[in-house]
Amino acid sequence: MRKEKDTMGYVEVPNDAYYGAQTQRAFENFPVSGIKIPIDLIRSIAIIKKSAAIVNHSLGKLDLKIRDAIVTASDEVVDGKLDQNFILDVFQTGSGTSTNMNVNEVIANRASEILGGKIGQKKPVHPNDHVNMGQSSNDVIPTAIHVSAKIAIVKKLMPALDKLSEKLAVKVDEFESIIKIGRTHLQDATPITLGQEFSGYRASIDKGINRLKGTYDSISQLAQGGTAVGTGINTHPEFGGEVANQISILTGVDFRESENHFEAQANQDSSLEVSGALKVLAVSLTKIANDIRLMGTGPRCGLGELILPPVQPGSSIMPGKVNPVICESTLQVCAQVISNDLAITLGAQSGAFELNVMLPLIGYNLIQSINILSNSINIFNDKLLNELKVDKKKCESYIEKSLSMCTILVPVIGYDKTAEIAYEAYESDKTIKELLMVKGILSESEINKILDPMKMTFPSK
Repeated sequence: MRKEKDTMGYVEVPNDAYYGAQTQRAFENFPVSGIKIPIDLIRSIAIIKKSAAIVNHSLGKLDLKIRDAIVTASDEVVDGKLDQNFILDVFQTGSGTSTNMNVNEVIANRASEILGGKIGQKKPVHPNDHVNMGQSSNDVIPTAIHVSAKIAIVKKLMPALDKLSEKLAVKVDEFESIIKIGRTHLQDATPITLGQEFSGYRASIDKGINRLKGTYDSISQLAQGGTAVGTGINTHPEFGGEVANQISILTGVDFRESENHFEAQANQDSSLEVSGALKVLAVSLTKIANDIRLMGTGPRCGLGELILPPVQPGSSIMPGKVNPVICESTLQVCAQVISNDLAITLGAQSGAFELNVMLPLIGYNLIQSINILSNSINIFNDKLLNELKVDKKKCESYIEKSLSMCTILVPVIGYDKTAEIAYEAYESDKTIKELLMVKGILSESEINKILDPMKMTFPSK
């Protein structure tokens, strides 16, 4: 162990650790959950530190050698080479100061080492004076939440959603001529094509994509430059805008300085807006996954309209059983995202005067929601939709037996007479067509023409 000093005194820190005294104190203060700050958030903070070093040098505030060392050390954080040094629990100080200092200390010690200094000496690179120059935890952590969230959405979630929309479009075409019974209230309704049903799924995903894109304007605005309370004390007036530009260059994702730094640090409305869009998406995916697994019930004693690809044995006691596990995994992810939205909502309510003090909670839940949705959608695409098939004969048999086929008769023979036929067909266990034939209400050619299920799916044509 080595002894390090901070403003509160001496602390023992592991010899091989790049973090320092403040990180060690926070580690000892918050042994709460074992859930660490997401590595995506850590890497975004490192991108901020790299950008800040470049900008501070360009503004004449940071020596070239120190800038380069900070840049190199920051790159190592982004590349995952120092991951073991980020040890802090999510449930820590509400501003995320502990995590900001964790990153500052790691980068400063590694940068000092690069320049020939010793770890723990805070020279030639100091965690506060150099790595944190022109910054505060109060603007760094809100910035990191926005940066990590937008990068994850643009580079992970959107590609997964675009692929899902494309896969559903393929199924719309593939199932265009498959007629099945529609269902309302979980009861038989009038016919629909499976393609029409899947077109509804695709439309809900496309709307979800547009909702997420609608959050880009607010999530692109960065708090950096506001420092302690939004006034920009102890930083250059051009710092915030230049850092936003530099982050955009480094990430390939567009960011800009916040229009109002007081709002950017006191509120987390933008994170809440993104979370809300993710929640709606989770609800849409829940509907799709539930419908598919219900249509796939069986294989012999359920609906059995869809044939889900078998991906693993389904039971430890029932040989041959195969379960809709991909749907079930998706449903669990969606439930977690919806739950995360509540935590983010409660966190967003914790803005007191000039600072929100549930930033680590908000950041953790938002990043988790984006990541697990992205991963789950990719699995849903690859292991379910790709090989999803339909039992055409089963769909046709349900159409033939459905009492709701009589709905098309209402304009011809009236509602009351049609209802009588439906009840009698049910009691006698006959199809609507059979009963009409027996009663001679319509000719066979009229019956066949009127009860054409495909025409019922496009009644206006």
